[in-house]
Amino acid sequence: MASVRKRTWTSGGQEKTAWLVAYRDAEKARRFETFPTKRQADSRRKEIENELVRGVHTAKSTSITVANAADLWLQHCEAEGLEPATMIVSRNNLKHHLLPMIGHYKLAELSVPMIEDFRDKLLQRKSIRHPDKTIARPTVRKVMSHLKSILTEAQRRGLVAQNVAQPVRIDLKSRDQKKLRIGTDIPTKEEVNAILNAAHNPWRTLLTTAALTGMRASELRGLTWKNVDFKNKQIHVSQRLDRYLQMGTTKTAAGDRTIPTAPPVFNALREWELACPKGPLKLVFPSGSGRGEYHSNIIRGFEMVQIKAGVVDNNGKPKYHFHSLRHFCASWLIEQNFSPKRLKALLGHTSISMSYDLYGHLFPSVEDDHAKFAAGALAIVGN
Repeated sequence: MASVRKRTWTSGGQEKTAWLVAYRDAEKARRFETFPTKRQADSRRKEIENELVRGVHTAKSTSITVANAADLWLQHCEAEGLEPATMIVSRNNLKHHLLPMIGHYKLAELSVPMIEDFRDKLLQRKSIRHPDKTIARPTVRKVMSHLKSILTEAQRRGLVAQNVAQPVRIDLKSRDQKKLRIGTDIPTKEEVNAILNAAHNPWRTLLTTAALTGMRASELRGLTWKNVDFKNKQIHVSQRLDRYLQMGTTKTAAGDRTIPTAPPVFNALREWELACPKGPLKLVFPSGSGRGEYHSNIIRGFEMVQIKAGVVDNNGKPKYHFHSLRHFCASWLIEQNFSPKRLKALLGHTSISMSYDLYGHLFPSVEDDHAKFAAGALAIVGN
């Protein structure tokens, strides 16, 4: 299917030699590739023939670069209506990591070993914000995910025959996935009580709702009064407000859910409804002008309340991130004997495995381990 032949010519009074690989691609178009040695040409001929048999060959002469393919993928993402926050993160990852390293390569030049090498170099690449540290593994996973999506879109457009990034994996190290601990990552009940007592409205109502419903910050900021069902004492989560004040659907389909309100939440919302600033979106937790509240303001407010409540670390800084209130709600629901399946639904997780990965260690053991150990040992050594 492909042939190798020697090509000679004279340039500047000197005889030049090259080896030409000639073949016809899947569309029967005549293609050529040139190499300085016969060994390289023979090796490439075998690759081309193998790719043609498998239907995964793209001629290098017609292939676009990774940078060009990335632009097409971003256009596709915008056409699909991805949120501005998601687009900004994607563009930054491409700008700072992917394009400087492999943006100049043509898609037809990419191979699985090359992508494996790219992944390894990413793991060693220095962080933009913290030059003394390497990029976090979750960021590397995100960059690799972008590359896979770029090649998938290129496949869809018929610009490349295969996605060579698909087999390449970047897993989180199990030792890096530390278990959440109450008092370290999750506020204790005493700490939550102190925080709520130190807060005044609207912060008291916001933090009470966060701690006893497990809603994400974006879901709280996007909550409207029409989704607060005072009659049935429940909240329907159906949308969220991103950090750029763009209203959108919940993070996942599972995020669209109904949460019962405990008496403290119900009473706090009833009282707050009368004093809540009015605005066009009729938000439950708006800014002072009645419009959407910025995520950074929520974080700053929570930090100030923690300092006031004395919930600080050894350096006198706020002890917890706002998301820790969601963790607190999960631990509280587990303590109330909610099943893993119900916990998944209330928190809006996409799968029960996600709930188990985060909070499985907080569920009480239903088996008496000591009794089993004792009985087993007794069968071996007796009294």
